[in-house]
Amino acid sequence: MSDKPLLEIADLQVTYWGRSLLGLKGEPFHAVKGANLAIRPGETLGLVGESGSGKSSIANTVLGLVPASGGSIRFGDAELTSMRTRYPPAVRNQIQAVFQDPYSSLNPSMTVEDIVTEPLRVHTGMSRSERHARAIELLRLVSLSEEHLRRYPHQFSGGQRQRIAIASALALEPKLIVLDEPVSALDVSTQNQIINLLYERRDALGIAYLLIAHDLALVHHISDRIAVMYLGHIVEEGPADRVYKAPAHPYTRALLDAVPL
Repeated sequence: MSDKPLLEIADLQVTYWGRSLLGLKGEPFHAVKGANLAIRPGETLGLVGESGSGKSSIANTVLGLVPASGGSIRFGDAELTSMRTRYPPAVRNQIQAVFQDPYSSLNPSMTVEDIVTEPLRVHTGMSRSERHARAIELLRLVSLSEEHLRRYPHQFSGGQRQRIAIASALALEPKLIVLDEPVSALDVSTQNQIINLLYERRDALGIAYLLIAHDLALVHHISDRIAVMYLGHIVEEGPADRVYKAPAHPYTRALLDAVPL
């Protein structure tokens, strides 16, 4: 694993502006207040905190879905904050995402093959036969088979849909995948299957993960390091075992106390 960060976030600030009834600019809401994080190639950083802590705002800013209001995000040699939300293909292809709800993240009118190969159709010069062969390969990576290619999302369970979303995210061989609550909509046994799948793919392909979650125990299983977020601030960060077994901040201890046995 390289010591040079793949993703480096410095003093990141994200602000949302409310609107009055007349449509005028209202009061600001500071969702992220000077966050600092780094992820090395092939590493998983778990970012945990309760709803409203600012962790999804960091994820959305890294993905270019929300502009930063201050600070810096560097991905390799690219400064993302200067691009606002218009990443060039060379950057966008290397940062992919898997979102929380597999029921809404897949286009219900598209077959699995169309979903998985859409990034290849848009961003590569692959022929139809090459995309088909790649789709079979991608499904095998997530423990699905060729027979699933012609089916539609509604014909799958939640766990299978999330596997399809992961296959689509892997299509362009990204360096970083942002996982925003990727298993919170699934039952416990399916959560374990998806977490194990992500762990295996990371080690086999050398992908880095930014894993957003509220469950510190779940994050501990897959993360190399954990950062804890509270009211827009990173209040604790360190090796996953240390943060989980010997938390230093009272909020981290409160998160652990809230984990069901």
